Amino acid sequence: MPTRGVVYIHSTASALCPHIEWALAGVLGMRVTLDWTPQPAEPGLWRAELSWQGDAGMSAQLASALRGWAQVRYEVTEEPSQGNEGARYSYTPSLGLFHAITGVHGDLMVPEDRLRAAMLTAAATGTSFDETLGKLLGQPWDDELETFRWAGEGAPVRWLHQVV
Repeated sequence: MPTRGVVYIHSTASALCPHIEWALAGVLGMRVTLDWTPQPAEPGLWRAELSWQGDAGMSAQLASALRGWAQVRYEVTEEPSQGNEGARYSYTPSLGLFHAITGVHGDLMVPEDRLRAAMLTAAATGTSFDETLGKLLGQPWDDELETFRWAGEGAPVRWLHQVV
């Protein structure tokens, strides 16, 4: 089933901009040219956004194509579609990749087995359950990315439709 989402490149060095476009193009199967704008949260870095449409599960491919590059902070979202949950991927160089399932209203959905594991981990390590739950919900990633998100308010967005 078709769905849509957004790739947010929150910050990257200018040298990586063409590589990011090539990586996204490889997944989408079409040329990608992003409108790069300065990232005011960290002078010298750049940001861009890309709205996409494609098959369910494409967000995982997009996130994987961008994974592991130093100096890149990004998020990839996918809206739920008929028979499929949505997804959110967040990446920072210091934290790595975070993935969450999202419901029809954009809320993160935490599976029961992950909640049970979090309770056991908190009890076994003496970590507070609040801290453990925060990690399940991606709080460390949200904390690091929030400044970069707000710095991008009003930035141009380009829509691309997957060609099959």
